[in-house]
Amino acid sequence: MSTVLITGSSTGIGRRTAETLAAAGHTVYATMRDPGGRDADAASELESLARHHGWKLRVAELDVTSQASADAAVRRVLDTTDGLDTVVHNAGHLLIGYVEAFTDDDVSHLFDINTVGAHRVNRAVLPHLRERGSGTLLYVGSTILVTAPPFLGPYVASKAAFDALAVVTSYEVSQFGIETSIVMPGAIPRGTNHFPGAGRASDERVTARYSGLDPLVARTHEAHEKLFAPGEEPHPQDVADEIERILALPDGTRPFRSVVDAAEAGVDHVMAFSDLTREAYVRRLGFAGTLEVKR
Repeated sequence: MSTVLITGSSTGIGRRTAETLAAAGHTVYATMRDPGGRDADAASELESLARHHGWKLRVAELDVTSQASADAAVRRVLDTTDGLDTVVHNAGHLLIGYVEAFTDDDVSHLFDINTVGAHRVNRAVLPHLRERGSGTLLYVGSTILVTAPPFLGPYVASKAAFDALAVVTSYEVSQFGIETSIVMPGAIPRGTNHFPGAGRASDERVTARYSGLDPLVARTHEAHEKLFAPGEEPHPQDVADEIERILALPDGTRPFRSVVDAAEAGVDHVMAFSDLTREAYVRRLGFAGTLEVKR
């Protein structure tokens, strides 16, 4: 079994993944921004579950908007284990509203969490993974970069950038024996803090100019819930199970991309074609070797 660090483990997919991997026998570092404060209840619950079940699960602080915090979290793992095998990039935040009404600070802060945050964690962990010549970077992305629904503009953009950064990083880290997997969940309206904890645009003056569209924005959550067949409700556990399945596969056989989408939006077909096109272009450039993990 491997040692896994998970970002954004206080709720939703991160929380379920931490529990699922720990139950499967992995050593799990379930990280969250503020385990001693706003995330204290979640931290306590996870620690109680670990004691009850005898899991090798530890809660650790990691604020993805801080390089120092990322460095400290990775250093703690390396100081207390034989080495870190896998990072699950899950931390993220949702904004709902009109694109024009989000200030540059709103958008920059969201990118800081959803996109640059993963880069900071990679900068903290990659020196170790490169030295050992193995490891897995698993990114929890989103089908939203293809479906691009209304009123979620900055979030759509940040997840598209997150995906692109994962892809181009994979070319380089593959040459050090490091695998990349991108898991793309579809909409999960319940069981996460995404919709209940979503942020709003700061510029209220501009928001007021769009007031005629407010009824549409108000039913954003409901609209996503209606995507599914009667009796079918997607759950964060579906994503956690897929992450467990991928990490259980032998080195060198993990899929580069996996779509988990109960809405059946067809994103798996779009991404399959997109990745084939991208890989063909990379080969034409003469960089075919970057598409294979070097052993």
